[in-house]
Amino acid sequence: MLPSPEKLLSRNLLDVLIRAGLILLLALFCFRIFHPFLDLMLWSVILAITLYPLHQLLSGWLGGRTNSAATLIVILGLVILLVPVVVIGMSMADSVRDLVHAIQNRTLQIPLPPDSVQTWPVIGQYVYPFWTRVATDFMGVVHQMAPHLQGVAKTLAGQAAGAGMGLMQFLAAFVIAGIIMAYGELGSRTSCDIAIRISGPDRGPGLAELCTGTIRAVAQGVVGVAFIQTMILGLGFVVMGIPGAGLLALGVLLLGITQLPVVLITIPAIIYVFMTNDSLLVAILFTIWTMAGGLSDNVLKPLMFGRGGKVPMPVILIGALGGMLSNGIIGLFVGPVVLALGYELFMSWVHEREAPVAPPIEPPVQDAP
Repeated sequence: MLPSPEKLLSRNLLDVLIRAGLILLLALFCFRIFHPFLDLMLWSVILAITLYPLHQLLSGWLGGRTNSAATLIVILGLVILLVPVVVIGMSMADSVRDLVHAIQNRTLQIPLPPDSVQTWPVIGQYVYPFWTRVATDFMGVVHQMAPHLQGVAKTLAGQAAGAGMGLMQFLAAFVIAGIIMAYGELGSRTSCDIAIRISGPDRGPGLAELCTGTIRAVAQGVVGVAFIQTMILGLGFVVMGIPGAGLLALGVLLLGITQLPVVLITIPAIIYVFMTNDSLLVAILFTIWTMAGGLSDNVLKPLMFGRGGKVPMPVILIGALGGMLSNGIIGLFVGPVVLALGYELFMSWVHEREAPVAPPIEPPVQDAP
């Protein structure tokens, strides 16, 4: 006796649920195993996609030797980036550590505000008494605001402790990106096949191109330009011995990624150098260097920015800050790119319209003979 259609449907549904459950369980185990390397691999893939056009160019010059081109990019990148990244990264960690120690040992000195602060429009009458109180009773203010600052202090300490690890991850990601570029043609075909499997043969190639274009544009036009500005200005801060040079460099990086003017940091730095340096020539040279570094984005962005400029600034800002708070230095770079990619994919889905289907053409009705 054959089973009834209801029993067949129930058995088939149970089989589907069991298979789906096993697949989900396997996916969860795979994610748990891969999770410690997730940020590193994301940054490696972003670097590989961003540098792949350069890899193709070098590969053509070297007669199609893709491995040699990838090795050359990794070596040149490490040579160019290693010294400034290590110097600024260590200065950043030292700045945060010194600030935490100064607060703990009650050795932090805040200068009294000048009388001109009282004449500031709107905010002068509030800033001057608060600044005076901080300068004369800093620990009292800290104890009063301790419940509100406790989380910030832990975050700063965690960022300082993870600065070195973040730098090592950055260099490791660069090496892994070189390996990915060496197999770039296979990776490109695989990504296109995945996109076709997800969206179909008609929309798959366009989806893969959208992902590649967004990653490359945001990484080059936002993160890349901000990173170059940070290297230029950060080296100037370190050479001039400006207090908290690492924190100032981190501020430049944040302002650059969030598309805000870096003059908020460069102008106070120039004023400090003029007030504390005995050599007028050195102060003038530092001013020229700082102004050139601060204006470099006006030249670099038109060269490096593509369609990533369509991503709204709040998306970049949230991605940078959220990535840094959740994943440290690497998250500062990965966050805006990943969030911008998600935004572009979502908006592409929102604006997508189904192609209108033409009504079937009915054959003319012939009169019966």
